[in-house]
Amino acid sequence: MHHTLTKVLVANRGEIAVRIIRACREMNLRTVAVYSECDRTALHVRYADEAYAIGANAPRESYLRIDKLLDVARQSGADAVHPGYGFLAENAGFARACRDAGLTFIGPSPEAIDLMGSKTAARAEAMAAGVPVVPGTKDPLGPDVADAEVARIADEVGYPILIKAVAGGGGKGMRTVTQAADLPGALRAARSEALSSFGDPAIYVERRIMRPRHIEIQLLGDHHGTVVPFVERECSIQRRHQKVVEESPSPVVTPELRRRMAGAAAAVARRVGYSNAGTIEFLLDESGEFFFLEMNTRLQVEHPITELVTSTDLVHWQIRIARGERLDLDPGRMLSPVGHAIECRIYAEDPDHDFLPSPGLVTALRAPAGPGIRRDDGGAVAGVVVPVFYDPLLAKLATWAETRSMAIARMARALDEYDVRGIKTTIPFFRWLLADPDFLAGRIDTTFIDHALAARNGRPFLEVPEDAEDVAAVAVALQAFTRKAPAAPGPAAPDSRWQRAARTEALR
Repeated sequence: MHHTLTKVLVANRGEIAVRIIRACREMNLRTVAVYSECDRTALHVRYADEAYAIGANAPRESYLRIDKLLDVARQSGADAVHPGYGFLAENAGFARACRDAGLTFIGPSPEAIDLMGSKTAARAEAMAAGVPVVPGTKDPLGPDVADAEVARIADEVGYPILIKAVAGGGGKGMRTVTQAADLPGALRAARSEALSSFGDPAIYVERRIMRPRHIEIQLLGDHHGTVVPFVERECSIQRRHQKVVEESPSPVVTPELRRRMAGAAAAVARRVGYSNAGTIEFLLDESGEFFFLEMNTRLQVEHPITELVTSTDLVHWQIRIARGERLDLDPGRMLSPVGHAIECRIYAEDPDHDFLPSPGLVTALRAPAGPGIRRDDGGAVAGVVVPVFYDPLLAKLATWAETRSMAIARMARALDEYDVRGIKTTIPFFRWLLADPDFLAGRIDTTFIDHALAARNGRPFLEVPEDAEDVAAVAVALQAFTRKAPAAPGPAAPDSRWQRAARTEALR
């Protein structure tokens, strides 16, 4: 079944396209990039061996056009397609179209994507595999199901409940309802959002577990029936149901609980004949019980932290599995993390204005470096314009150290070094978050950020004016130039981050 691949079409953009192109280069595979009008000079276009224009800026006219992507594959002579994440990564129609065109799809089968992409079908498969699920409806509730029937189901499940889009993800089409009186309005809003976001108004109902942790198990499956689960990732730090900080291992998961969760994840994957990279997401309640939430049939944004604690390249393995190779990873090693890793998702967003997107020209960018820092996962450099049309993720900043506290300290140092000019980013928000005593102690759940932001009460994250670093740099340079006499001996006060940054600027 082993077959040769020579050229990979990367059907994506931004930092994940760069990540895949780098992996392909390491494996001696040629790469083909695609780009919309505004991405003509983007980093992924510069990195690839070939690049082809595929349309206007809106995703539906470019990155979501299956016909144009297949045209490029034919033109370029690509024999494989990697979808990355987002866009068409979990679109069974795209995977099927690639297969029909004789292309190797570097991901799971269209059948697995179809099955596990339906939240209700995935729940049914988890139950059939003997894995606990959050109490809720077994079948999709289409627009033909009356509100009164949904109300009866909600009473049965028990409040508080979550209404969720069957075809959904990323918090779209999701509403929390704490009492029956609020159900009709929440139902209307969720159905409407599900229809506009996914083209499908079907919803389902599940009980809302209060203050859960979001724990997920990465896994790989090959075409020979082997499934290998990995050490868990803690993904409880979320805003609007979107993860923003992830770490591995979780500060609360014991080796025994890890084995149970990994076994449950592998059981679901084996039941559906899963191949390639995927992730099973669980909710962990305060008593230590876990429940199947959903499966992501693709590579995850947070894959670097798993790579750091297991010394395994997941993108390499995605390609190797697609070629028909057998998984020969040691399952015990994949469940025995070495050290601790943490990731911050650096977004072009303004944390002082409700995290609104901050597109525009990146006038300067200085990335952190040094021991234990993985910052090869970026999609922006100075001179690049961050477009308004796509997800504003600039980079995944990940750090590794021997312990959790050291990994956090290393991340704090990296964030201090990180300097992006011209646009707003979430870097100041992460500097604040990493100093929070509850975060440092691992006392977190999926509501953590909401509560922390509410307690902050709108105080700005940027403590000084934007030009303060430049002013300080000039002051330091002048001081060095005039060679002022040293101050009287005595213990020196610790430098502020602004002083450190100013010295760095002066030495440039």
